[in-house]
Amino acid sequence: MSLDIVTPVAYLGPVMTLAQGARGVWLNTDYLTGANGEPERAILHYHIPLAEILYDFYDRLKSASQGYASLNYDFLEYRPCTIKRLNILVAEEPVEALATIVYTDQAYARARYLVTKLKEVLPRQMFEIKIQAALGAKVIASERISALRKDVLKRASSGGDVTRKRKLLEKQKKGKKRMKLEGRVEIPSAAYLSVLGRDSKN
Repeated sequence: MSLDIVTPVAYLGPVMTLAQGARGVWLNTDYLTGANGEPERAILHYHIPLAEILYDFYDRLKSASQGYASLNYDFLEYRPCTIKRLNILVAEEPVEALATIVYTDQAYARARYLVTKLKEVLPRQMFEIKIQAALGAKVIASERISALRKDVLKRASSGGDVTRKRKLLEKQKKGKKRMKLEGRVEIPSAAYLSVLGRDSKN
């Protein structure tokens, strides 16, 4: 797309940062002078992918300029791009609802965001949960949620036999290993909303 952004000169820096972060290619800048002969507004000319401005670019532009900037865009041409499917696995099971198409050069940043966010919102289980983001068979980002630990030694007195305590801990370890192999992680609706919500665009 051919994109023109009109902004007060005071917000030129934040607006240019926003456009370049949206994979915009800067072409040139024109200035509009005020009555005193000093530049008051700037018109930034960019080429930018349509996908980058459809979602919430306008809202972020208003935020970056405190509401003063405006934009206009026109179709320019179709261009090839390199995209891949980013898969999310929770406990080594693919989660289709979280799979997404990403630009190759943005894949790692998006993958890192998703696994980190999932680690924050998924409830802990009695077994360790592995969260992974993968391009094909290659895992490019991962996090782990540590298992909840039940105090199995409560049943043993403070001065109890060390061997018995060791057996209890070993039994707990085997139980967690079995749950990890057999257990499934239910992802709550709130977790989906948090990960895929409006603020999740990276």
